[in-house]
Amino acid sequence: MNLTSSITQIKGVGDKSAALFKKLNIETVKDLIFNIPRDFTLYDNPVELSADMDSRVVSLQGFFKAGSYSSVKKGHLTFSHVAFISDSKTIRLTIFNMPYLKKQIDPDKEYVIRGMIEISKQGSFSMSQPKIFTKEQYEKLIGTLQPLYPLTKGLSNNTISKAVRQALDNVEVPNDGLDEIDDLNIPFEEAVRSMHFPLNMDIFIKARQRIVFHEFFSFILQMKTDVNLTKNIPFKEGMIETADTSRLIEQLPYRLTNAQLKTWNDIIRDMTSGICMNRLVQGDVGSGKTIIAFLALIMNAANSHQGVLMAPTEVLATQHFDKLNALIKKYNLSIHPVLLMGSMSAKDKKAIYEGIESSQANIIIGTHAVFQQKVIYKDLTLVVTDEQHRFGVNQRESLVNKGDAVHLLVMSATPIPRTLAMILYGDISISVIDELPGNRIPIKNALVGKRFRKKSYEFIEKEVRAGHQAYVICPQIEEGADESLENVVDYSALLASELSNDINIAYLHGKMPQSQKDDIMTRFKDKQIDVLVSTTVIEVGIDVPNATVMLIENSERFGLAQLHQLRGRVGRGKDQSYCIFISSKDDEKTMKRLEILNKTNDGFVIADEDLKMRGPGDLFGIRQSGDFGFIIGDIYNDSEILKKASACADKLLRENDPQHLNIVMNGLNDTIINSVDFRTI
Repeated sequence: MNLTSSITQIKGVGDKSAALFKKLNIETVKDLIFNIPRDFTLYDNPVELSADMDSRVVSLQGFFKAGSYSSVKKGHLTFSHVAFISDSKTIRLTIFNMPYLKKQIDPDKEYVIRGMIEISKQGSFSMSQPKIFTKEQYEKLIGTLQPLYPLTKGLSNNTISKAVRQALDNVEVPNDGLDEIDDLNIPFEEAVRSMHFPLNMDIFIKARQRIVFHEFFSFILQMKTDVNLTKNIPFKEGMIETADTSRLIEQLPYRLTNAQLKTWNDIIRDMTSGICMNRLVQGDVGSGKTIIAFLALIMNAANSHQGVLMAPTEVLATQHFDKLNALIKKYNLSIHPVLLMGSMSAKDKKAIYEGIESSQANIIIGTHAVFQQKVIYKDLTLVVTDEQHRFGVNQRESLVNKGDAVHLLVMSATPIPRTLAMILYGDISISVIDELPGNRIPIKNALVGKRFRKKSYEFIEKEVRAGHQAYVICPQIEEGADESLENVVDYSALLASELSNDINIAYLHGKMPQSQKDDIMTRFKDKQIDVLVSTTVIEVGIDVPNATVMLIENSERFGLAQLHQLRGRVGRGKDQSYCIFISSKDDEKTMKRLEILNKTNDGFVIADEDLKMRGPGDLFGIRQSGDFGFIIGDIYNDSEILKKASACADKLLRENDPQHLNIVMNGLNDTIINSVDFRTI
């Protein structure tokens, strides 16, 4: 067995299991080893239930009450209820889609259940979707620190853990080339092993820091060595400010904010300077970044050049295209845009390719399809990317390389403190749109505990009855190893049981095919779906002005900047909108941190406060969920490691030792951490 071997070479992994592993992008032994766990759970001794355990994950030992099992079907869903007796206290269990449970439980046998306990105002205990162990099974787990892996239906955490242990016992973990240049006191190979199976918490913390350094260093080095994204590349010919954009600004039915005008002037100065622009525009959701991008594309086209706007999803690309076409029609602009997406027919693509190559099309809007090999630009001079960290550096480089000298404009709604943005975006100028249009109604926020769920559901139903729509955000796709986290699949079933039958509920997550995701978002926009249960995949979504409620479960497990970006999905229409943050923890530190969202709607203030309040003790959960593709690292909790990685990358490049640089680059290429994120896809 070696790193390139199929995982079917591992004992116990057959073709059926391999097909499930493939859903997690794991096909080889190497994929498996670098599929780093995202969390750990400590299996401690079962506890005695008490009134102060509300919203805590606990293990309880006891018996299932004979004759208490009942089930009810609602549509295609089965809801099972059964009573569990622990230390003379009764816990009501609710379990979704497990009708076979009745035959498996034995009232005369002792079991251990593990899950989040909920205590009602009347003092009754309940637990939803608990994990169930025999007493003997649980005793083997006590005292162990168990890794929690991304899961998919049919593939258990235990199966993955066994496969990883076998792989690590039989192959050598490659070196990432960084052991000699950092001082984190643990070699990469040891860090990988300890991230899967740490002997204790101290070793785990060191291992995690080493893996985080690896992630940050890889990203920064790639960014810094990408010569196509650096400043001071001469533009091939002069570009002038045109009257087209000035007239459009004057004719718009609204006034651009001062922040928008300042950003637009920055872009004009860049594009007419004779040097290729390389600028990041940061602005909250709804701050008006899109019109700035359109102005840049229109000015570029008025100078007889081609420009591209690349969006992360087909739905968003279509929305941009429709908005630009509406402007062109309303203001009689001499612009010829086309929409290019992967889902288009070969016949439609061919016609668009011809229009691009002949330069008949001077603005091209699309997804990654805009930089495919078949797309030949006659005169590409401007590239605009929306939510740039959703694209890999290599993808953006491919697009920039479609022209000889190209202006690059990056748009991002993710508020990041300037100190960190300067590191993450490399050698790039930054403009910030820190004002919202004056006609926006501020979102009303509510920070509550899980006891207020029922009232939240009643409020959602009330808003739907008023003709509005709602989002519900969960951190997991489906039931995973972390019992404390809500998941999209089960939560949709829960809502179906709580809301009226005529309310249409759908769910959305990143593992769905793009066509299915686009279809769901389109149906939501067209009001065919009343409540959309989703992972954070909707944070880069289309405008749905009719959506007035955002409910976010396990809000304590997200970064504040991301929570702020998520709530920006509502408040985009003429009606009052609301965001309900439900926290499963109510300790003082957690509530103080989340309270920042109640005090301000300014994303950059929130980002700065988040950076101040976060610390290295927040090892899991509170993170910006994979921003920039980081799987373990978080730019807030690990800001000091980020700065260190940047300094080390600078030092490596400054020393100008090609042989050493080549060793490091090869090492990094051989040690790619698996990019599956079970909480936020």
